[in-house]
This record gives sequence, C-alpha cells and structure tokens, in this order.
Amino acid sequence: MTNKNKYSIILPTYEEKENLPIITYLIFKYLNESSIDFELIIVDDNSPDGTLEVAKQLQGIYGEDRIVLRPRSGKLGLGTAYLYGAEVAKGDFIILMDADLSHHPKFIPRMIEMQLKSNYDIVTGSRYKAGGGVYGWGLDRKVISRGANYLTTILLRPGVGDTTGSFRLYRKEAFYNCIKNVRSKGYVFQMEIIVLARKFGYTIGELPITFVDRFYGESKLGSTEIIQFAVNLLKLFATM
Repeated sequence: MTNKNKYSIILPTYEEKENLPIITYLIFKYLNESSIDFELIIVDDNSPDGTLEVAKQLQGIYGEDRIVLRPRSGKLGLGTAYLYGAEVAKGDFIILMDADLSHHPKFIPRMIEMQLKSNYDIVTGSRYKAGGGVYGWGLDRKVISRGANYLTTILLRPGVGDTTGSFRLYRKEAFYNCIKNVRSKGYVFQMEIIVLARKFGYTIGELPITFVDRFYGESKLGSTEIIQFAVNLLKLFATM
C-alpha cells in the first residue's frame, strides 16, 4: 500500500539527555527502514541537565528539516507541550510518544499500517490488549496503572482498554479538535483526549504494545501526580 502521508512525531523532554540520542536513533532507524516520511519535533522544558544541547547536536547530525526544536522556558505541562509542538507540525498525522525509551519506535510503522488499513482517526498503543505488556514495573506501579484504567472505564466509558497510555497516532484534524477542548493538565490529559475523541465520533484502533520502564533518569510520576489524577478524574466525571 502506497503511503504518501507525512508524520510529525512530537517528543516532549525534561532531563532526558541520556535517552534522547538513543530514542532518536531508533526513530530514524525504524521509520527509514519502512520508507516513512516524517519529522521529529523536540519540545524541551528548559531541562537543567543539558537535554536541549544534546538535541541541538542531534539536529546537526540529522538535519534541521528532520529535527525541529521547540524549547520552552520551563515545565508548563504535558498537554501544552504537545500543542506547542503541533503548532509547527507539517505532517498529515501527529504521533505522540515518550522520550524515556518506554515507547519503542518499532511500533510506529505498525501503528501507521493499522491506520492505513482501517482508516482510523486515532491509533493508540495498548499495554493491556492481548499481545501487549508492561516490563520493569513493581507491583505498586502496576496496581496504580490498572486501577486508574479501571476507574476511568467505569466512570467515563471511553471504549478503549488503555486510557492512560501516551503512545498514540492522530489524524491531524482530530488531534486539534480534541486538544482544543481539553481542560485537564498532567497525566489526566491523555485520558480526557481519548474520551473526547469518542464523544466527537472519531474512530480509534488499539495496537498491542510492550511498555518498558525507563533505562535512565527517574520517573516523573509521584504521589502528587497520582492525587492530581484522582481529583481530575472526578472533575471529568462530573462535567462530561
């Protein structure tokens, strides 16, 4: 199947100087092997560890037409990072993923293949669909993730099995239409945008993926984010 689409991969970063060269290499490796036209947009939130300097070096290696830098003044939220990157996106589709190597780029060509085959508006990577999985997490993290997805399913009925995952492909117009209506911040953003997609009638495909805990650095998920998630979930339930 001939694919003439262009894909914009938005990669938010904060203290990812060790992971960024690896994830960038893997993105270029797997997408070039599949002859996929793409650009990589790196949105760095003023990382104190020098992530932006590493990004500039990578831009020098791969070219300014392939890597676009969108630095910001500080940590301003994940949802706004995606939107800030999307403002300069030239692709027909938007791909969101994490920079910490938990989302393997080998799944991107499979996402694209699934979208082309069924003409989905959105393809989301699912850790909990048959064939997917999670590696490197302790029991507490697995319980938190499963619990968050279970509560979301009960309260909001989004119609997908993994609502808190952030590895997704969007048709550009679907992404813009959903994100401009999102009110949540932080990790709840991922959940709300998929609920809105269902509300607006967009079609969603689920691709089983394997999620691997980060190799370098520390997780950004702490007790504050968990409490914020629960509070915002209840707010969504009351307003959706």
